[in-house]
Formats: sequence, structure tokens, C-alpha cells
Amino acid sequence: MKNLKLTIGIYIIASALIWGAAMIACSLKFKGTGCYDEISSILGGAAGFHLIAIWGPLAASQLKRLTKELKSEDQS
Repeated sequence: MKNLKLTIGIYIIASALIWGAAMIACSLKFKGTGCYDEISSILGGAAGFHLIAIWGPLAASQLKRLTKELKSEDQS
């Protein structure tokens, strides 16, 4: 259980670092060019898709596992 929490934590931190670096890099690259509005909508869409496609299933599986554990504790 402890290993699973550590693994999930590493994924969360890595994901945040990657998206943070991408957003900062795009902001610096397009600062003052007038393209920032276009880039911000692309980054926002990509971040939204990332949350739904990657973290949605992970959260659902964790919720399912937690529900199973709680039911097994109640039956004990």
C-alpha cells in the first residue's frame, strides 16, 4: 500500500512539473506577440484532456479500491 502511494505521488509530481514547464515555456516564448490568446486556449484544452484521459481513470480505480477496502472492513 505504501509503495502504491509513493508511485502515485511521483506520477502526480512529474505530471505537474511537465505541465508547469510547458506553460511557462509557452508563456515566455509568446509573450508580447499577440499569439498568447491562441496558445492559452490550446494549453487549457490539452490540460483538460490530460486530466480526463490520464487522471480520471486513475482516480476511478483508486475510488473503486477504497470502496472495496471499506466494505471488507465493515464486514469484519
